[in-house]
Amino acid sequence: MSLESIFFHLLLCLPLALARTDSRFIAQGDIITKPNCQRSCGNLTVPYPFGVGLETGCSFGPRFNVNCNTSFDPPRPFINRGNMEIVDITDGTMSVKNWVGRQCYVPNGLVNYTMSINMTGSPFTFSDSNRFTIVGCDDFAVIKGSEPRNFSSGCVSMCSGPKDVIEGECSGIGCCQTEIPRGLQHFETSLITINSHKNVSSFSPCGYAFLGDSDRFRFSAANLDDLSFWERVTDEVPLILDWGIGNSQNCSEAQRSNDYACQQNSYCVELADIGRQGYRCNCSKGFEGNPYLSSGCTDVNECASNPCDAHATCINTLGSHICSCAKGYVNDGKGDGGRCIAKNSEFPVLKFALGMSFGFLGLIIAATWLYFGFKGRKLMKLREKFFQQNGGLLLKQQLSSNEVSMKSTKIFTAQELKKATNNYAEDRILGRGGYGTVYKGILTDPQQIVAIKKSRVMDQNQIEQFINEVIILTEVNHRNVVKLLGCCLETEVPLLVYEYVSNGTLFHHIHNSGGMPWFSWDNRLRIAIESASALSYLHSSAAMPVIHRDVKSPNILLDEYYNAKISDFGASRLVPIDQTQVSTLVQGTLGYLDPEYFHTGQLTDKSDVYSFGVVLAELMTGRKPLSNTKTDDEKSLSTFFLMSLKTNRLFQILDPRVRREGSLEQLQAVAELIKRCLKLHSEDRPTMREVVMELEGFRKFSNHPWIQQEVEEEVVGLMNEEEATDLYTVTISPEPSTGPYTMQHTGTSPLVHAISSPR
Repeated sequence: MSLESIFFHLLLCLPLALARTDSRFIAQGDIITKPNCQRSCGNLTVPYPFGVGLETGCSFGPRFNVNCNTSFDPPRPFINRGNMEIVDITDGTMSVKNWVGRQCYVPNGLVNYTMSINMTGSPFTFSDSNRFTIVGCDDFAVIKGSEPRNFSSGCVSMCSGPKDVIEGECSGIGCCQTEIPRGLQHFETSLITINSHKNVSSFSPCGYAFLGDSDRFRFSAANLDDLSFWERVTDEVPLILDWGIGNSQNCSEAQRSNDYACQQNSYCVELADIGRQGYRCNCSKGFEGNPYLSSGCTDVNECASNPCDAHATCINTLGSHICSCAKGYVNDGKGDGGRCIAKNSEFPVLKFALGMSFGFLGLIIAATWLYFGFKGRKLMKLREKFFQQNGGLLLKQQLSSNEVSMKSTKIFTAQELKKATNNYAEDRILGRGGYGTVYKGILTDPQQIVAIKKSRVMDQNQIEQFINEVIILTEVNHRNVVKLLGCCLETEVPLLVYEYVSNGTLFHHIHNSGGMPWFSWDNRLRIAIESASALSYLHSSAAMPVIHRDVKSPNILLDEYYNAKISDFGASRLVPIDQTQVSTLVQGTLGYLDPEYFHTGQLTDKSDVYSFGVVLAELMTGRKPLSNTKTDDEKSLSTFFLMSLKTNRLFQILDPRVRREGSLEQLQAVAELIKRCLKLHSEDRPTMREVVMELEGFRKFSNHPWIQQEVEEEVVGLMNEEEATDLYTVTISPEPSTGPYTMQHTGTSPLVHAISSPR
């Protein structure tokens, strides 16, 4: 065995051995079981509500039975009649022996692996301290859950040699990890080889997938060619389960029921912190023991630790204690009750100190009242000045003549937004740009999270235009445009209040998190369609056409469902119905800026089309619009993309995931659309409406690379609500099982071995 393997074994065994005694309501000498019930099974201490035996009445109910199998030496504990071996029980979690999916290179082919575990209806959920882990250099795995919510995630683990691996890190090179949500009761996993391990079989002959405690596993390059790796993970990286009482009851409902579990001197704890219904019990303050037993929570004798000083006597009380000062001493009055001082040194000094304190306090209160009264009147006058200076009267006049805008636009006070942003605290800043700073705000009436934009400067000559734009933008109603909720004019520069979009910018996801499973080519194309639809709406369907003038990936936000929303209209311009272009000072962002607009100063809706073409190129290549490269041709993404297209090098510059997931016909069609958007002359570019139609047509050519895979199925299950008193069983068999909760293997290769049950 290699030195790395020995270290891995010791690292996993040490915390696993310590874990068997890690339980807050288990202490030496405590009463932890019902009378005349067995206290332990082998090396495991079994506290109530769990109980040793199947029909002994020692547990809170059949779901909490522990079967002590004495055919082993020492005996081994299992959940009920099944073969899920218990490693540890604490007052909130249970650890069980793990299952590891694996698939290894064989000359005649490879059978893929699938596993599912269903715990619906049981008192257990999978703890979010588990991590879904993939180990191997040619493997892709997906984990899906359906109870209590739909969930899916995945990992790709690849490497070309052991030297590429980073010790201790699961970053996708030889090892990959992903989190699971809280409260999960059912999941399915699929482990798929990418190239049958043919090119990596010399140093990574197998791929492995498992869900287990993240604190018990540290990846090493030695794991890749260790054929006993899966056995050691099975034994030494447990699967952590959260448990609770009353699957469908909260504390108030449970307290009204006949089978309420929390006994005297204890209190009920909701399980919302682990994402499920039900409850657990804790001993009240000043008590210790097992809160599920009538005699379990007993008074703690605080006097045993001598908490009082030398001039006091400790008297233990139920749930607390009292420090009684000796004759000639009194409590110091500091509230902790532990210190006594002499009587003759207390009162003269105390009276003098109190008199001085109250007199000084009165002076401070009077001065403070005068100061804040004067400051408040001064602040009120200043806010009235800013309100008029920023066009407040004009805005009110416009709103009174426009019923739609009056209903959808709110004029906020400076005090409301100051409170919402915690006085514009640094930790509330969402982003900074050329036109100002954006803060996260929490409004109280009604309760709502918003984004508040604080501009840098305000041109007094454009007040009327600014007010008109506020009116128009509040009428914009498109699901892919960030909604303007209102404004505040009582500050030196106006504040604009937008709906809050929670998942950051498209720029961040392209350049910082492109490896996330959700950021597929199909989702990139969907985001492009949604963004283009919003721009098309602004150009041709708004009450007055709006040219954004600063279209870029940092101005495309993603909400909680990764839907695109166009934001930041600080540079936008309204276009009168009878005009097709306007003359303005050139504004925008280098790398995205329309070169024709830059040279002529003539702004048209085709300027937005050019900028959107750069965003499309970003989505396809994963490159930034401007790069610090050695060659001039590669500094500008638009120039580099067009040159690559011209020299038939398109597929060399595409993002690897885009190249892998998109079809040839689809990618070439999108590239040609980008080429038309980036035309130097605006009349040669398509309209945004045409861009939307073409992008929607391209989605017909979707290609799914993970198809026609052979599947080996393995199912691990627990009973549902109706079978709650039946077996908690994991069955492994070469033939399909007829039971409802089984683990099974099917396959054609004689060299693919069935996973052994936990031992």
